[in-house]
Amino acid sequence: MDQEKTKTEGQNIGTADLKRVLGFGDLMSMACGQIIGAGIMALVGIGIAYTGRSVNLAFMIAAVLTLCMAIPMVYIGGTLRLRGGNYTILAALMGKIWAGAYIPTYILSNISIAIYAISFSTYFIGLTGLAIDPILVAAVCMTTFYILNIFGVQGAAFVQNAMVVILAAALIAFMAFGVAKINWAGAFGGDADWMTGGLNGLFMASVTLTYATGGATVILNFGAEAKNPTKDIPLVIIVSTLAIAAVYAVMATVAAGVLPVSQVAGKSLLLVAKAIFPAGVYEFFIIGGAMFALTTTLNATLGWVTKPLLQACADGWLPKKLGYVHPKYKTPLILLTIFYVIGMIPILFNISLSQVTSLALIVSKFFTAMLAIAIVNLPKAVPEIWNNAKVHTSNGMLWFVAFLGAGSQLFQFIILASNQPTWIWVSNVIMIALSFVYAYFMYKSGKVKMEVSYEAA
Repeated sequence: MDQEKTKTEGQNIGTADLKRVLGFGDLMSMACGQIIGAGIMALVGIGIAYTGRSVNLAFMIAAVLTLCMAIPMVYIGGTLRLRGGNYTILAALMGKIWAGAYIPTYILSNISIAIYAISFSTYFIGLTGLAIDPILVAAVCMTTFYILNIFGVQGAAFVQNAMVVILAAALIAFMAFGVAKINWAGAFGGDADWMTGGLNGLFMASVTLTYATGGATVILNFGAEAKNPTKDIPLVIIVSTLAIAAVYAVMATVAAGVLPVSQVAGKSLLLVAKAIFPAGVYEFFIIGGAMFALTTTLNATLGWVTKPLLQACADGWLPKKLGYVHPKYKTPLILLTIFYVIGMIPILFNISLSQVTSLALIVSKFFTAMLAIAIVNLPKAVPEIWNNAKVHTSNGMLWFVAFLGAGSQLFQFIILASNQPTWIWVSNVIMIALSFVYAYFMYKSGKVKMEVSYEAA
């Protein structure tokens, strides 16, 4: 599992050239913006459809499932500065072939970046009532945040901080106005609207809602740009996940407790918002809550999505020229543009993302489970750094944490995949196999010369 040290060819190529400018507050706003996205606006209603008023309990279970996977990342992120995020974890702790196989599946899983801009256009047109082509609105949204990120992560983080403050105010307003209108009878059990789908419905809601509570671990991809990653990143992952899960549980109690369950099941959170807010505040919630939830996630995603591929370019898995870093703004300009184009394709050609995301279901759970298992190799792969790490623990604890992380992914996979058709299973298995074939032949070609993309911090 040892990596080869090699000098990156070319100037301004690689994660080592990025500016280390992100402090704790910047990382926290990026994590919060990543977590609070389309999920809370759309998935609460789906959760209610599965389990009724116990959707608040489902959110807490979702938070536990999310933390089970987050804890291995806390140990790894608390030990190493990971310049290539998850790619570096696999390279350092699982081996070169694993890192190479991760690349094509990583690209596929991020095609859904377009959903944030597409959803934004829906809210924008609904609020303004303007007869504007939603494709145009989505394209402008995507382009705006692409341009913002061109000028460096520091400027994007500044805008993110401001948007997250407004977003937090909108969510607080929803809770403050909504709590006063909750029908508390049966809010925590004891009536027919509690756990309407039984245990299976509760677990299905919980697994579905992990898409709303998850996201904090993506800040591992900011490791190259963080001032103090091993101190800040683990704390941000835990605090942001728990805090937002608690907020979501309160919001879910409002969502399922103000109007009859039959009216809100499967519906957007905006239906409840319209019932609890007076004129003016409702519009603020749409802008500061729904629309900013989407744009903060889009902004954060454009900030971190290039980093694993940037390191992959430096290592030779992809053409090194793609990893060009702008000398002034320290932005991986070509890779950022590639992801911008990837995001624009579904927008311009009106491609449904539902099938694309389902195609990556097994693939994403498979590699995420491997990231959890990778933690057991810390003592062997980086013995000196691990022994001096503040998060140092016993080998037995590492195995337990790996079991929790991988087990949570297996549980979620079983629940989600139980209703998937056979072709989804077959296509996912084929994609996993092809990704390893790609990695094997690329490595054997001699083009891959992997540098060490981690360090103690």
